[in-house]
Amino acid sequence: MAVELNKDFFDSLRYSIETQDTEEAVKLLQDMHPVDIAEFFEEINIDDAKFLFLLLVPEIAAEVIIEIQDEERENLLESISNEIIAEQFIEQMESDDAADLLGYFDDERREEILSYIKNLEQAGDIVDLLNYDEDTAGGLMAKELVAINENLTVKQALGEMRDQAEDIDEIFYLYVVDDNNILKGTVALKDLLFSSTNKKIVSLYDADVISVKTDVDGEEVAQIMEKYDLVAIPVVDEIGRLMGRITIDDVVDVIREEAEEDYQLMSGITQDVDFSDSVVRQSRSRIPWLVIGMIGGIAGSLILGFFEADIEKYAILALFLPLIVATGGNAGVQSSAIVVQGLASGDIDIHSIGRKLWKEFKVGLLNGVVCAAIIFIYNLIFSANFALTITVSLALLSVILFATVFGAFIPLALDKIKIDPAIATGPFITTSNDIIGIFIYLIIARGVFGYFI
Repeated sequence: MAVELNKDFFDSLRYSIETQDTEEAVKLLQDMHPVDIAEFFEEINIDDAKFLFLLLVPEIAAEVIIEIQDEERENLLESISNEIIAEQFIEQMESDDAADLLGYFDDERREEILSYIKNLEQAGDIVDLLNYDEDTAGGLMAKELVAINENLTVKQALGEMRDQAEDIDEIFYLYVVDDNNILKGTVALKDLLFSSTNKKIVSLYDADVISVKTDVDGEEVAQIMEKYDLVAIPVVDEIGRLMGRITIDDVVDVIREEAEEDYQLMSGITQDVDFSDSVVRQSRSRIPWLVIGMIGGIAGSLILGFFEADIEKYAILALFLPLIVATGGNAGVQSSAIVVQGLASGDIDIHSIGRKLWKEFKVGLLNGVVCAAIIFIYNLIFSANFALTITVSLALLSVILFATVFGAFIPLALDKIKIDPAIATGPFITTSNDIIGIFIYLIIARGVFGYFI
């Protein structure tokens, strides 16, 4: 029967820490999932976390350390000896998680930790992974997999699988290679189990295998796995040799991190920051776009200054300035958000840019006509100034149309020059559209009022 992790449970766990009751603490920890343990560690001080951490069995401790937030993980690892890190964590992890963990240490401490690993083959695999950029397929992959030679019989392959699968949590595919370790295809476990033991693997495997090279970007790996509904994907080098595999749990982490990064960029935050980061770091990540927004505000005030005589003469224009600016900004953000989403999912490619802009033009035109009609009717009822009615309606139509197309074009252009298009959504689009929207409104007002009055 599962234990309910309620307030009483955690109070008992805290009391076991205060009294240093290791027996009771171990008993309580056994009822917790590694994720729940990691969350609890974030609520207690480093000494209490270390006390509990050293009570965990190595397999659970390895899972917990992966789940802990970066800052808490760093503090906890700093308080634990290199030998314990090697024996209780690194040796219990798959190679990709072990490489990620070692990435938190400087070169000197990393080498010392590796020296305590008894399995030299495992240590070698970890070192190999550390040589890859963490945001590439090579940095995401794990070395643990089942690879069988195409010349083996089914009976021999089953023996190989038993030998290789000892340290693998889940087997999704059996990868078939030739004598040079070139990936040839995959074979389903079911086919292996229900085939004649004397049958050759070469006659069983599926050669239509999707793989990625070690230097492929992690985000692209995620898109490929999502597109083809894969739970694991093999990684090969430049000549097709099997180097490792990436599983769906690693891709989920990539998707989450990319989503967080894009959300921050769309909010005008230029660095990857967390709530727990220092005031200086958080300020440094936010201030660039605040400054850009200020510059945009100055540009807007200069435009207003240029049309100062018109505004003084027709002061009523000022009433609808916020409407024009806000609506244009919203239209631009909506358009850029759709495009950024399409680029992230791979739905928009280089060949569909013109078609996408044309579609956004039509969307902007329709939205502009609807909004312009609404404000036209409103002004006919509540305003006696026909020039104002015409000005606001024409300006709103023009600004929405421009903002929609501009909002789509900018992320497409940024993606073309290899800049994250998410930066286009939010402050950049809003600031740009504010400036241009003010200009369009006042230039139309000058023409319309000059004609009617």
